[in-house]
Amino acid sequence: MSIHENLLGGPAPTHLPDDPGPRELIASGAAPTEVAAAFPASSLAWAQLSDEAFEAGRFVESYAYARTGYHRGLDALRRAGWKGHGPVPFEHEPNRGFLRALHALARAAKAIGEKEEYERCTAFLRDSSPTAADTLG
Repeated sequence: MSIHENLLGGPAPTHLPDDPGPRELIASGAAPTEVAAAFPASSLAWAQLSDEAFEAGRFVESYAYARTGYHRGLDALRRAGWKGHGPVPFEHEPNRGFLRALHALARAAKAIGEKEEYERCTAFLRDSSPTAADTLG
């Protein structure tokens, strides 16, 4: 028996490949618009843009940025073998961009009155990573 065997019978956790470029640029203080332009597939860049728009009260803009990051993340997850369900651990740093975008989408959906989307995204976040749901709020 492998020590990595999933004894609960569910799918194995999905771990996105590392892409340090966007993370390093954001950490260095680069403008998220520049990071998104240089790395348009980066969920992290779109999540950062969504966060900034939300903090400024631009909820529709926040929603649009989050939705872009969410869809870019779904594409990356599928390329990594994800089949539409199963753990996406927050503890694996490359997964955090997608999880942040999903959280941002839920938050912005709530702000613009999209109750069903808010509930769906909140449940999806908790199902994907309880740690992310607790950490991101």
